[in-house]
Amino acid sequence: MLVSDKWRDYEVLDASDGEKLERWGQYVLIRPDPQVIWNTGRKDPRWKTADACYHRSSTGGGSWEIRDLPERWTISYGSFTFAIKPFSFKHTGLFPEQAVNWERIHDLVKGRTAKILNLFAYTGGATVAAASAGGFVTHVDASKGMVTWGKENASLSGIPENRVRWLTDDCLKFIRREIRRGNKYDGIIMDPPSYGRGPGGEVWKLEKDIYPFLTEAAELLSDEPLFVLINSYTTGLQSGTMAYMSDSVFTKRFGGHTEADETGLPVSSSGLILPCGCSALWLGTK
Repeated sequence: MLVSDKWRDYEVLDASDGEKLERWGQYVLIRPDPQVIWNTGRKDPRWKTADACYHRSSTGGGSWEIRDLPERWTISYGSFTFAIKPFSFKHTGLFPEQAVNWERIHDLVKGRTAKILNLFAYTGGATVAAASAGGFVTHVDASKGMVTWGKENASLSGIPENRVRWLTDDCLKFIRREIRRGNKYDGIIMDPPSYGRGPGGEVWKLEKDIYPFLTEAAELLSDEPLFVLINSYTTGLQSGTMAYMSDSVFTKRFGGHTEADETGLPVSSSGLILPCGCSALWLGTK
């Protein structure tokens, strides 16, 4: 398992009965987590004194109960700084388990003049990692708010403005335009949603649409590409399936190989690892 265990500003304090108790800097939050199907009791007193709790609704969605929390604050991971705030559907603007992938991206890009494409780029954790290593990143997300948030994170992390091109766009439509324009990238990062709708009402379902999406994305890779990183939070899409897809698209065409595994976060109260999805990293031969 790929474990993000180098955090100082973030910690899973405990996890029980469908929820996790987390420390984000100096603030403690309670958020639902579908992976937490065990009930080991809640001995940590911070379960009762958390600064905010997200309550899920039986009809879908939910809402935040804020007890003592600023509108926004920042946390750091090494030299990276990220703005955090509670917003829609339990999110805070960051997936801490991705820290292990930020490090891998940084190491792959470091020392190279690489063009990197970050699709479904959210608030830019991977963008910051690639740009901080010297890469030139094209950051694409369909949400204008997420792109604005990503710009803020890049600024907080000291990323030069000329390192990132920020675009609010539908990722598939952007890929197709880039293919027509003949643009190429040395690395691609993607964090596609399990389910979503495009600007024209198009339905995206990961299990059905990810493979054809990968085949089109492959057209944007340079002659000697460095990597493709695919993240998934869809429970039914296991690491072995992701590796097979990646190899059938990228290894078949460019050589190299795929490494795929679950991602996870350590739980302080138990020492166990909380599963948080899967990642597949295709590595080229260069």
